[in-house]
Amino acid sequence: MVTRRDGLGLVLPVAFAGLLLAGGIFGFFYAWICSTMWGLDAADPRVAIAAMQAMNASVRNAVFAPAFFGTGPVLLLAGVLAARAGAGRAGWAMGLGGVLYLVGGMGLTIMVNVPMNEALALVTVPETTEEAARIWAAYSPRWQVFNTIRTIVSGVVLMLAGYGLYSLRS
Repeated sequence: MVTRRDGLGLVLPVAFAGLLLAGGIFGFFYAWICSTMWGLDAADPRVAIAAMQAMNASVRNAVFAPAFFGTGPVLLLAGVLAARAGAGRAGWAMGLGGVLYLVGGMGLTIMVNVPMNEALALVTVPETTEEAARIWAAYSPRWQVFNTIRTIVSGVVLMLAGYGLYSLRS
């Protein structure tokens, strides 16, 4: 067993990385709530569909991937390292944050938002505003509900990561 004093050297950078990743993914989901979707809802629905298709196609990139795919595993690793270093409270907080993100952030995205995005990607933007409005009305409210859930979960994950890091203080 690694003692708390000896083991924190590795825990701290991993915990800071987890905090940074959790903050990044929370901010990403939050931005969709407070500006992006409201802006798209206010736009011509033909523009909203095309813009959402373009954003969904562009989000799969090396800048987004670490926060989306790394938050859960890094927090789980930080939790294990903290627990092994004798910092049980920090370990539980970060480990719980990792599990919550994997289920309510990444899991929800993969199970709900991504399939919705993939279905929208197959849509040819209609020529009429009425048809586009029907498609957008079937997509946007439901997408936003699940985005709000993953944002709240990610906010809780960020708080748990911060609490876990705070718990490591000497």
